[in-house]
Amino acid sequence: MELKGKTALVTGGASGLGEATVRRFHRQGVNVAILDMNDKRGDALAKELGDRARYFNGNVTNEERVAEIIEDTAKTFGGLHICNNYAGIGSAHKTYDKKRDAPHPLDTFKRVLDVNLIGTFNVARLAAQQMSRQEPVTDDGQRGVIINTASVAGYEGQIGQVAYSASKGGIIGMTIVIARDLAQIGVRCNTIVPGLIHTPLFDTLPDHIFEALENSVLYPNRLGKPDEIAMLAQQIVENDYINGECIRMDGGIRMTPR
Repeated sequence: MELKGKTALVTGGASGLGEATVRRFHRQGVNVAILDMNDKRGDALAKELGDRARYFNGNVTNEERVAEIIEDTAKTFGGLHICNNYAGIGSAHKTYDKKRDAPHPLDTFKRVLDVNLIGTFNVARLAAQQMSRQEPVTDDGQRGVIINTASVAGYEGQIGQVAYSASKGGIIGMTIVIARDLAQIGVRCNTIVPGLIHTPLFDTLPDHIFEALENSVLYPNRLGKPDEIAMLAQQIVENDYINGECIRMDGGIRMTPR
């Protein structure tokens, strides 16, 4: 699918991987709808990018709000062709913490799955509905592309990541099913599986910990760049034969227990 002139919805689009993708898509002539809950960053980014960008405050778990945003996006830009799901949260709790004699808080587990897994599916299913109502944009009858985001933790989560790993493993597991479900309407679904990507969170770490993380990557020995994830998102959109895939973007890292 050619990028120029298409419209993309990017959740978590006001910062990190989402912002990098918004910026890359916009440079390629894509209209971008930024769905986030950070008004300051979202408004500033949309203002910077101009008429081909809009910011929407919304929670990905809210059915009515997401539906409103997708409808507004389609009306504003004439359709919706790309859905990039980056919005997510994390937690750090063991299944059972011996020191505190405490099991994993169940409400925290539910919250992580609600945002990461159910939120991703909520946006994907509503985006697919909108895409189904549009005319095909390729000779193969393609109407759109959904790109979800998992994590290497979905394959080899570390100690304390049980909720996060479960949510990302769920995204990995539903990728091929969504692709199969949506084949009949000409919509592809793929998942990006990032490793250690250099977002602002890592800048708060002590130097020795940061260096240890870099050295844990097989090659190259550094953290990934947000734009490298955005580049993969672009390539998934442009290559019509990539479908039902979970693509690791991690420098060959395989996570250790700690």
